[in-house]
Parts: sequence; structure tokens; C-alpha cells
Amino acid sequence: MTVQTDLHGGGVPLAPDPSPLDNAVWSALAGPHAHLAERVGRAARYPDDVYAYAALADATDPAAWADLLALVGPGTTVKIKPVEAAPPGWEVVGGGTGVQFVDTALRAEPAPEAVRLGPDDVPEMLDLVARTEPGPFRTRTVEMGTYLGIRHRGRLIAMAGERLRLPGWTEISAVCTDPEHRGRGLAARLVRAVAAGIRERGETPFLHTAPGNANAIRLYESIGFTERLRGRTLLVRSPGTTTNTGLL
Repeated sequence: MTVQTDLHGGGVPLAPDPSPLDNAVWSALAGPHAHLAERVGRAARYPDDVYAYAALADATDPAAWADLLALVGPGTTVKIKPVEAAPPGWEVVGGGTGVQFVDTALRAEPAPEAVRLGPDDVPEMLDLVARTEPGPFRTRTVEMGTYLGIRHRGRLIAMAGERLRLPGWTEISAVCTDPEHRGRGLAARLVRAVAAGIRERGETPFLHTAPGNANAIRLYESIGFTERLRGRTLLVRSPGTTTNTGLL
């Protein structure tokens, strides 16, 4: 079940309910990231090499699920969030819970040692992601927004960047540091630097992590993020039979 926290106090004010944050992937695909979207009606997804997630305008609307089937085809496995349950005919093959944090008291500031990362840096970025496992990062994820990194003797040792972008908000993601260089505050500096760029656009940073990632949660709370909600991600297989595998 999606659980939203009632936040009070100072910092950056939260958007009123309903907020685009409640359905962040859809808000991005139907908004600032529409140029990246593959869409049929009330269903949309990112290309698999950008960000392997789909979204529905309303997960309780059968017509939206019908649009998703038209988009992905029969017998296709797809990740979708936030969604509590799949309708008849859709097989749930996995899932989990994500925790959403929003900036309520973050001190955003540039990091002079950080460098802008781009397509030429993707092999190094993928290597760092493989060593640190911060979450989904694909060969074209860098196209979703600004990514910053810190190098040591020419080697990429830490990075963070922008992923989902929706009206008024941008997600900070891929926050990771090489194990040999942890404990130096590199992740916090990069989060602050990425947030500074987001704030310059008049937007507010937010981010997601797994509920069991205690280290990440401690970091985010210590620098000014507050938990807003917890929601489910489902891995589902669409109805029908693929011509290649015959899986239902």
C-alpha cells in the first residue's frame, strides 16, 4: 500500500495533493520527458536502454492497462510504479517497495571538483555502477539529465545525476562512490551540486531509495531530505503469448 507522510515545518514547501510526485514516472513521461516517451493513450514507458520503467495515468483504470498491453505487446515483462495490484490476465512476477524523499532543508551548492559527465563517459559510469549498485542505470540513462562525477587520478570514483524530471521537480539518482573512496563525503557533495542545478531552474529535488538501504537513508536525512511516501513497484507480464517464447 502506498503510504504518504504528512510533513510539517520549514524547508522547501511541498506541492499540494494531488502532487505529480504521487505518480512520478507518468508525470515525467507525460511532461518534461515526453521526448523520451513511448506512449499509447494512458500508458507510457521509457526505452529499455534509458530507464526500464512504465507508468499509467491511473493504475485503477482498466483502459490504461489496455493501453499498456497495446504498447508493450503480449507476453512482455515490464516494471511499473506506483501500482498496488495488476488486473486479471496480468501475471505479477516480482515487485518491491520504494521510499520517496523530498528536499525540505537541503543546502545546495556547487562542487568545484565535480565534472560534467556525458555519453563519452558512459563506459566508466557503467563500470562504477556495476561496482556500487546504486540502482537502475543503462547505456542511455545519461540522456535524462545532468550527471556530475568526481575523478581521482583520472579515474571516476563518484557520481550523481538527474533522472525523472516532472513539473516542478527533478529526481536525483545514481548516487554512488567507489568503495575505496567512501567516508570522504563525496556522495553528499555531489548530491548538493546536482541539487544546485535543479534549484537554478526553479525546481525542487527529490529522490528514491529502497527501505532497506539504511546507509542511503541516513545520508539523505542528514543533509535535508524528508521521507514523503512509500509505494510499490510491480514486475508484471502482459496477457497473451509471445511468438518467440510462448510465455503467458
